[in-house]
Amino acid sequence: MSREQSLAVFRFFFAALGFAGLLAQYLYNLQNIPAYKPVNFFSFFTVESNIIAVVSLALSGAYILRGAHPRWVEYVRGAATIYMTITGIVYGLLLRNVEVDTAVPWVNTVLHFIIPVAIVIDWLIDLPQFRIHLRQALVWLIFPILYLAYSLVRGPFADWYPYPFLDPRTTGYGSVIVTSIAIAIGGFFFAWLQSWTTSLRIRFDTRVGTAPEAP
Repeated sequence: MSREQSLAVFRFFFAALGFAGLLAQYLYNLQNIPAYKPVNFFSFFTVESNIIAVVSLALSGAYILRGAHPRWVEYVRGAATIYMTITGIVYGLLLRNVEVDTAVPWVNTVLHFIIPVAIVIDWLIDLPQFRIHLRQALVWLIFPILYLAYSLVRGPFADWYPYPFLDPRTTGYGSVIVTSIAIAIGGFFFAWLQSWTTSLRIRFDTRVGTAPEAP
């Protein structure tokens, strides 16, 4: 099996696992939570980031079998990597002992641990063949910022917040702001780290004479 085929199998496997986890949790909620609102399910950053991760893994797996590395797919991979990194770390630090609509144990493990780790590994073992500058990587943070705004604006109308640290009714807006700023700083660091890894690959490829020609 070639390297490309191995990567494709890796990506398809974890895309299928992530999809299975999302579907299982959604069906569980529909069957076990009275008057469940599907919009709430899709209002979790965990769910949204895992959907992006599943799409990213499936897309990049399909393209690598064709020997192609489109830039837009690499940007999707980068976005999925930073979102899943945020998901995994925030869950580990703030939500480990909190019920966040993932009552099925194996689903919780898949969405908060396995897929984040798989996405990061996938990024590191197959870095883009071009440099992603920090200003480009920072564009990925627009989505988490919009998610934060959506959650805070929708919360009072729906009388529901996806996470305790975003609920000003219990923690106050001061705590929400501090936590959000801390997560934003973490996001900035992860964006810088991803940009740095791509520049590191370019420098390495240049030394061994395998760097692609500049467009």
